[in-house]
Amino acid sequence: MHKTGIGSEMIEFERSLFLRKMREVCPISDASASLLGGHLEECHFRRKEMILESDVYCRYVWLVERGFVRHYWLEDGRETVTSFSVEGHLVFSMDELYYGRPSQEYAQAAEAVDGWRIPVTELERLFRGNLELCNWGRLIHQNEYRRLHQSHKERLTLTAEARYERFRMQFPEICKRASLGDIASYLGMDQSTLSRIRA
Repeated sequence: MHKTGIGSEMIEFERSLFLRKMREVCPISDASASLLGGHLEECHFRRKEMILESDVYCRYVWLVERGFVRHYWLEDGRETVTSFSVEGHLVFSMDELYYGRPSQEYAQAAEAVDGWRIPVTELERLFRGNLELCNWGRLIHQNEYRRLHQSHKERLTLTAEARYERFRMQFPEICKRASLGDIASYLGMDQSTLSRIRA
């Protein structure tokens, strides 16, 4: 990771795409935005650089301003893609944030990524002390749980063709930016099957 110090990030954050995306989720006042911005540190990742690694405490939550991140598990040398993060998304270890345990997944910059990071402990403190930020965090996790639930249901009930069509309609931007292999892995099918569906 390549980062700069905390000097002028708050002003940049207050004009950021990330903040606009936050406000699409729930109301965030200028005061709450400034409070969060004051705790952010600018950071940058090159393409293919790791953001999270399994069995490692990362101790940060990342806010993606520009770029594309893929998340995956690694079992017996085989990657299973679990999700994708784009502009306006958070990148974090669920195990660390919720349970104080090292990450069980990897997150890798699939494109160059620009954004900010905040220590997990600081974000938790802001959630406890600011209702707007707390509600934003709750809705982010609520929406992610719904995505996971829907993805699980679709894998069990839909054909490969229907799963891809649902993915294409729900995540058109990710469909353009993710590799064929990563999309196939996320949808639980072979790359050759997805190639045939897309032909």
